[in-house]
Amino acid sequence: MTATGIDFGTTNSVVAQWQGDDVEVLPLDAHHLDADWRRPGFDLLFPSVVGMSTLRRGPLFGWEAKLRSEEAAEACKRLLKSDEYVNVQGRRFAATTVAAGVFTAMKEGARQNLTEIDRAVITVPANATGAARYRTRAAARFAGIEVQALLNEPTAAAISYVHDLREDTQILVFDWGGGTIDVTVLDYEDGFFEERASRGVTELGGLEIDRRLRKLVLDRAPARREWTPAQERQFRLDVERNKIMLSSQPSVKIMTPDGREVEIFQEELEEAIADLVDRALAPVEECLRDLHMAPLDVDDVLMIGGSSQIPSVRAAVAEALQMEPVPTQLCDPMTAVGRGAAIAAAVLAKETSGVIQVANSHALGTVVKGADKRRQFSEIIPRNSPLPWSERKSYTPTRDHERKLTVEIWEGDPDKELSDSDNVQLTELTLHYPVPRVREKSRFDLEYTYDSDGLLHVKATLEHTGEVVVDEEVKSFGSGGPTPEVRKELDDLLMASPAPSPLLLAKGAGDRTQSATPRSRVGSSEQGDDVHTLVVDGSNLAWIGRSPTRVGVYEADDRPSFAQLTAAREALAKKYPDAEIHLVVDASFRHKISEEERDQVGAALSKGDIIQPPAGTEGKGDALIVAIADESDAVIVTNDNYAELQSRYPWLRETGRVLGATHTKGVWIFTPRTCVAPRGTG
Repeated sequence: MTATGIDFGTTNSVVAQWQGDDVEVLPLDAHHLDADWRRPGFDLLFPSVVGMSTLRRGPLFGWEAKLRSEEAAEACKRLLKSDEYVNVQGRRFAATTVAAGVFTAMKEGARQNLTEIDRAVITVPANATGAARYRTRAAARFAGIEVQALLNEPTAAAISYVHDLREDTQILVFDWGGGTIDVTVLDYEDGFFEERASRGVTELGGLEIDRRLRKLVLDRAPARREWTPAQERQFRLDVERNKIMLSSQPSVKIMTPDGREVEIFQEELEEAIADLVDRALAPVEECLRDLHMAPLDVDDVLMIGGSSQIPSVRAAVAEALQMEPVPTQLCDPMTAVGRGAAIAAAVLAKETSGVIQVANSHALGTVVKGADKRRQFSEIIPRNSPLPWSERKSYTPTRDHERKLTVEIWEGDPDKELSDSDNVQLTELTLHYPVPRVREKSRFDLEYTYDSDGLLHVKATLEHTGEVVVDEEVKSFGSGGPTPEVRKELDDLLMASPAPSPLLLAKGAGDRTQSATPRSRVGSSEQGDDVHTLVVDGSNLAWIGRSPTRVGVYEADDRPSFAQLTAAREALAKKYPDAEIHLVVDASFRHKISEEERDQVGAALSKGDIIQPPAGTEGKGDALIVAIADESDAVIVTNDNYAELQSRYPWLRETGRVLGATHTKGVWIFTPRTCVAPRGTG
């Protein structure tokens, strides 16, 4: 069985195998690489893309999906932390399913190269959440790949570098790819690797740089008309390709779908992304501060990932660390992670010498109420603990005679407020007391065991009796939960063929088949089991509790909030876990929110996470919301009455077709309501 390493990347993946004394990187899909995309080493990349084309049956993967799809799902790796859903040709798949499809395609590509992938070491971002690690492992398993270990990407790159160097060294790895920035400091001594510290940002990478370059082009050549999805996709590809070219040439010329050509210079792009580079450098300072190190305490700086090769980025890192990074000839920024994973697989299989010691990048703990009654992070396993690691802590209930307690499992940074985005609740477990007792006799030890594969085991033991009341591996994360349907979904994905979306097919009067009790009614089930589709009036929910001080003027909290809207969607997904959710905003929404959120909204629109009505749509956003709900028998989430639409859609006044939304003290509450009939009607 060949020792294999897989670098599962946001934009591109790499597969490498150990060949006895060195590593071979497999060209899985080089035959689908177009001439204008050929760059040194690109034949060794496998784009992490799933797509569809009307020109052939079944899904496309790799370069074929990236360059020939009419519709594609990209960057599914980013979505694994919450297992968001991805739309492929009108069909809805969990991100874990799409990732499993990519792993399946890589396994088949290896077979075409006359080798097999039965088991592998798979890399993950150093700062990936526990949920993302778990789902990465699950996706590989669904593809028929046994996971030897999950290895942090910077550690894999360092292993590749040291394999060729074979000298004791202290390394800082600056890993900036398509989706994340990770910075890790490692020691290598006498064949032993130790991760000492790791910091990063989970959504900062090439995708954000692409958006800045796109904005540069469109600021000079605004769209003159609405572009087709195929034109939009081709433009995004052109932007990405020219971004890559700007790392090695002074300027590029980019053509918009309107036929307008725009020349962009390297210096312009570097100026446009200066703030992103500053954000990417922050983890460098944090790592050094964690270890009480000065820049010159570092021996070697490795820069990996496509975004790290931008000249201004390399210059900024060199200035911050007061040394030149290792040349790309000694550490290939695109394949080093895959090579290192294959070497690690060989070490684990005892095919070559070495010891690998990894550390956790996030603290793990639970939540308690402090003396001021505020919820706060209670750390159990500190960040940068060598793995595997086990730690326990004692807790006392706040009240006597509890019959059960909810234990929240969190990861993040205990030095920050619990509400900080760096802190994430993985799941919650229930502790049952066999015999209710007073507080002092209800104390329990909470023990966390975190292994090198990123799997967390939680055990709770009652101090008074020694009884074990919780003993399980964490497999359910946040609102996404486990994905038991991945096997069926994967079969559906691999057999999928292009088809029009069933949602908005034109229907003649009387064509709709509908059961006596429509599935979308709310109120009949406490858990909302019979709600299959929700259409959310995003602009309405984003304005709750916020209003402009005067017409057309928006200041601070007087703007609609995309963050508030995102929180509402997450609350709905948790309350109605089986429902498909369509999030609709007005065409003017992005112009009313704060500048800080506009890039996020643009990204959500481009991914299809939110939709807006086409220009010129009669009735604008409200009409689109009601039309979608009418076609799909959905429940609408809004506080609006849609008075002007009720005559056309009288079901708006029916019980169970509308949910109202209330936002109070950070909590979203959704309750059934009916739209009030316009004055003067029945």
